Amino acid sequence: MPPERRGFLEEMVRLASADLPDALCLQELPVWSLSKLESWSGMRAFGAVASRPLLGSARLGGAITELHHGLLRSAFTGQANAILLGSALRPLGTDSVVLNPRGFRRSQARALALDRSVRFAWAKERRVCQAVRTEANGRFLTIANLHVSKLADPRGKDAELLRAATFASAFAEPGDALVLAGDFNVVIGKSRMLEQLAGPEWGFTEPIPGLDQVLVSGAPASRAERWPDERRRVEGRLLSDHAPVEARIE
Repeated sequence: MPPERRGFLEEMVRLASADLPDALCLQELPVWSLSKLESWSGMRAFGAVASRPLLGSARLGGAITELHHGLLRSAFTGQANAILLGSALRPLGTDSVVLNPRGFRRSQARALALDRSVRFAWAKERRVCQAVRTEANGRFLTIANLHVSKLADPRGKDAELLRAATFASAFAEPGDALVLAGDFNVVIGKSRMLEQLAGPEWGFTEPIPGLDQVLVSGAPASRAERWPDERRRVEGRLLSDHAPVEARIE
């Protein structure tokens, strides 16, 4: 987005990192771009491949997509997530988990009696949640970045969201502030799990309307805010079909 012949990913990353955030979570990246993120942003990048390139080569997939980004999109490039860290945060460790592995899909589909079309859609694209544990001036922060599957039945998406939250909580050390961020693909009012994350059991900040969230537990934090269109417009183009979302942790 915008759906033109050339892509605008570099411009998106440079814009999102221009005001020097301490951390930046990205989803739906073409796999070839993982090696470019540090030079584009000036931040340290940690990537996690979700769906591998269709032809097995990130470089070849990128070359084919260059023919027309607006038509081909991610058909050949695969998809990845990335967490970018500014100089204030020292990385201590990283890990990731697949959100929809085959065994998990099968057990959840049986338990939830999911429709066959939903089961088929769930198997089409691999999704991941990645996490990086960091330290700054004696304070510890674990950041988890996820992209939940796009499904017609919200219960399957809630199952992935619970899996991501459980993974992130287990990866974090006791006393860490914890961030759960990314494209949740669920919205307020249609997701029991999204409501539970803001409840006393999980203790995250309140979610905002829309699919994209930055939820924080274990530290005082502002409620996330979505960038207005004017802030993400470059040379008249509205970059991305998802507005950046940001929150501040005290």
